[in-house]
Amino acid sequence: MNADDVRFRIVRLIEQRPEITQRELAAELGVSLGKVNYCLRALAEKGHVKLTRFRRRSNKMHYAYLLTPAGVQAKASATLQFLRSKVEEYERLRLEIEELSAELRVDTEQASQRDEASST
Repeated sequence: MNADDVRFRIVRLIEQRPEITQRELAAELGVSLGKVNYCLRALAEKGHVKLTRFRRRSNKMHYAYLLTPAGVQAKASATLQFLRSKVEEYERLRLEIEELSAELRVDTEQASQRDEASST
């Protein structure tokens, strides 16, 4: 997953669950905690995410991540870009599947013809 995909998915998860922790984000996305931290800092520096601090447990601080209006606009743009890239990826995979299926049919027909020829 590239950095743009990670940032896009982070923004989506933050929008759904502002109280999500960085560890939870990392686990859900299957990336390192450091990568999540780096992406969150970049999003905050761009003004797309606002971090608010509150107490979660008796002695630990926790953040809530809120999308700013600029973050909402960036999310819409990122969603469109993400969707386009996934459609392109789907089309490439669809073509590859068609090619492999055709190749398999030819190979199967050739093997069948060889079997028939060798049994006669």
